[in-house]
Amino acid sequence: MAEHYYTHNPDVAHEEKHFEFTLLGNTLRFVTDNGVFSKRTIDFGSRVLLDNATLAEIPDGDILDLGAGYGPIGLSVAKKLPERHVDMADVNELALSLARQNATANNIENVTIFTSDTYDAITQQYALILTNPPVRAGKSVVDAMLTGAATHLITGGHLNVVLQKKQGAPSAKKLMTEVFGNCEIIKKDKGYYILDSVKE
Repeated sequence: MAEHYYTHNPDVAHEEKHFEFTLLGNTLRFVTDNGVFSKRTIDFGSRVLLDNATLAEIPDGDILDLGAGYGPIGLSVAKKLPERHVDMADVNELALSLARQNATANNIENVTIFTSDTYDAITQQYALILTNPPVRAGKSVVDAMLTGAATHLITGGHLNVVLQKKQGAPSAKKLMTEVFGNCEIIKKDKGYYILDSVKE
């Protein structure tokens, strides 16, 4: 039985949850279900990532939420920045279905929501890639999400990542430094690190 949130089609008994949450100054409505990450509320890591993302520092261009789940990161950024287009990608079809419902419920139209296993279905380059990577999917998946970003960022584009210290933030910082030549810890909060690398 494939019930993990990082699998393609979680085999779960449906139990929808509905709640509202304020992110980036906008109160959004969410529907979630079994088989997705953080179904009861917006997880702390995503909130810290959003509160510290380099939204004001990125060049012109689209934004990518990689591992979008049911959409809290990508949708809140799209609502905050209506002049930008946000791509939201995930491997989990159930989560993507919920993300589409949540986009509609919040009247967010500047998004494209699609299936991609890391960067498999992603062809363009972005001004910003945001990710709260699925640590439980394994280090190889997380590392692929971090290293692959270099190919999919425009010059001056940023990669913003949230990871817990105990779940590999220091090694992720080292990897991002190797790939990009730079990586800054822009926030530490309750064991969560927000990491930022810039494509030079």
